[in-house]
Amino acid sequence: RGAVVVVPDYRVYPEVTFPKFVEDGAEATAWALKNISAYGGDRRNVFLVGHSAGAYNAVMLALDDDYLEAAGASTRDLAGAVGISGPYDFLPLTRPDVKPIFEVVSDMTLTQPIRFARADAPPLLLLTGEADITVGPYNTEHLADRMRALGGRVEEHLYPGIAHLGSVLALAPAFRWRAPVLNDIESFIRRHER
Repeated sequence: RGAVVVVPDYRVYPEVTFPKFVEDGAEATAWALKNISAYGGDRRNVFLVGHSAGAYNAVMLALDDDYLEAAGASTRDLAGAVGISGPYDFLPLTRPDVKPIFEVVSDMTLTQPIRFARADAPPLLLLTGEADITVGPYNTEHLADRMRALGGRVEEHLYPGIAHLGSVLALAPAFRWRAPVLNDIESFIRRHER
């Protein structure tokens, strides 16, 4: 569809805890901004896209400028960010598998993308399935509401009957009939290209 795609990896628990995986994403983003033109991409049109924990990282990087600044970049360098079925507002922590990842900081609000919502953030596209019981759709709804309340640029789509994995599976050709995830992402990118 005319996009140059960079697929970085990041460290996960138990190797690391918060915020190391976000810092990994910041380093990868800074690398892409610096090098994307060598691969036919346009530095002015870098969009971060992720699913689930990847959505958390992409949206956190788009909202909290500290991570990108530490890596030599800025949220102003981003054309936008897309979060697919991401956790953005999940306090209090109740899941025992998630607690050790984030309970390493004294101020737990620092782990929440919604805390960093702001009017001058890059445009956000938040996508999720209404049937997602892994990362509840309220995460998308709360962040979208907060961004709107602050005057930020945000779009959201909730897909009926789609669960957590279904939202990312809908990117694959065999499952695109289930939800227009790819078309919604492409449309968002086209509208926000610089």
